[in-house]
Amino acid sequence: MQALVDSHCHLPLLEDFDGGVDAATALARARDAGVAACLCVSVDLEGHRRLLELTRTHAQVWCTAGVHPNSQGGEEPDVARLVALAADPRVVAIGETGLDYFRSRGDLGWQHRRFRTHVRAAVALGKPLVVHSRDARDDVIAILREERAAAVGGVMHCFVDDWETASAALDLGFYISFSGIVTFRSAAALQDVARRVPLERLLVETDSPYLAPVPHRGRVNEPAYVRLVADHVAGLRGLATDTVARATSDNFYRLFNATST
Repeated sequence: MQALVDSHCHLPLLEDFDGGVDAATALARARDAGVAACLCVSVDLEGHRRLLELTRTHAQVWCTAGVHPNSQGGEEPDVARLVALAADPRVVAIGETGLDYFRSRGDLGWQHRRFRTHVRAAVALGKPLVVHSRDARDDVIAILREERAAAVGGVMHCFVDDWETASAALDLGFYISFSGIVTFRSAAALQDVARRVPLERLLVETDSPYLAPVPHRGRVNEPAYVRLVADHVAGLRGLATDTVARATSDNFYRLFNATST
């Protein structure tokens, strides 16, 4: 069985989620499922130390530095702060950042400014971006272009947009990551995108504790379930799961300049 990487999860949120488990238990289950590594993604700066501690305790965990586009009330990042946090070698990317017009409404100039700050920090560091986009595809692509994000690339995480958006992101050097949403019966358009993304630019993720794939939809998600996402993507493309697992793992280590454990 070819090992997999969960390219986007939130282990601290899994610990705090009703019905969730602690990180050590989740990672043990992931190992049993053939998941060799995961990227634990930041949602605020207050939790950054906790993420770093996970990377110190568990060699198969890497993390990011950033503030989620919907996060409010905590420390607002600037370029210098993000650069300092992400100088640690266990921090392999900046994010999760981006735009979200679904959960945030009104004047979202602050969200645009925060996104630009993250892109500038990533370019200054030479580290890739983890980008969140919801109902904001045109503005996300525009800001990535304006801020010259192609210099560092990154991943469009939990991709839910159309092929035109995927193609624009690919042109900027970004990878496309699919979550459990791609397994949903209602996701026919997204499944078509999953068939078309070049294998060498494809990633899989859980976004746990959210978006559990079928047959666990509606329950707490965890990194072990990334194999179900890979199974489904492989089926859509007419490939063996091991082929998708090998490609997406290689893609992860290449994009994030991470060392295989």
